[in-house]
Amino acid sequence: MKSRPQTIVILAMTADGKIADFQRSPARFGSRQDKNHLEQQIAVVDGVIFGAETLRSYGTSLPITNKKLLEWRKKQQKPPQPIHFVCSASGKIDPKLKFFSQPIPRCLITTKVGAKLWEHQSEFERVLVIDSPNTMIEHSKPNWDHWETTLYRLQQLKINKLAILGGGELVGSLFQANLVDELWLTVCPVILGGKNSPTPVEGRGFLQSQAIKLKLIEIKQIEQEIFLHYSVNKSRGK
Repeated sequence: MKSRPQTIVILAMTADGKIADFQRSPARFGSRQDKNHLEQQIAVVDGVIFGAETLRSYGTSLPITNKKLLEWRKKQQKPPQPIHFVCSASGKIDPKLKFFSQPIPRCLITTKVGAKLWEHQSEFERVLVIDSPNTMIEHSKPNWDHWETTLYRLQQLKINKLAILGGGELVGSLFQANLVDELWLTVCPVILGGKNSPTPVEGRGFLQSQAIKLKLIEIKQIEQEIFLHYSVNKSRGK
């Protein structure tokens, strides 16, 4: 098996297991404590990855701003910010998004077709081309066989630890490929409901006999939110 980065899914969800409302509006229900927690997790990784729909929804990513975290990265001989990877099969991303003016290194993971849209453009420091048109999630079913290749390519870029920030389709495809190592879930004291509201893990789902098993590593409460840290059992259904 090819080497790949350690992968950690980091998401906030409502008490009824939703990551957005039924209109898929940007989730704003997390508290300042959840934002601080997310920034702490981002500070220890070499890269973060998210889907194009998540980027279009928020318009930005989350750079590290905490001075202590920036100083810690400097002592660890890490660059100030991890690389922010956007997955888009089509490559159709508005270059006017605020994301492109944030002080972070940016990389696009796309197909040959998507890469053509960014030829001779400087918004992304690097465009990583994955040949399969279904490697990324965007209005199509994923080809799970190619996620291992994608992560191997990231390992070659010295991404040894990777945070996965959503959305649910991207997370679902990586779980389907058995490529998630850890999971951080913040449970927020909010109910959104709705059968069409997205959940942390989307995609086709799993049969009960094939369910992914988790091991609880840590649990903590800060005011009204609960932070759950799991490791993922790679022996599915056992």
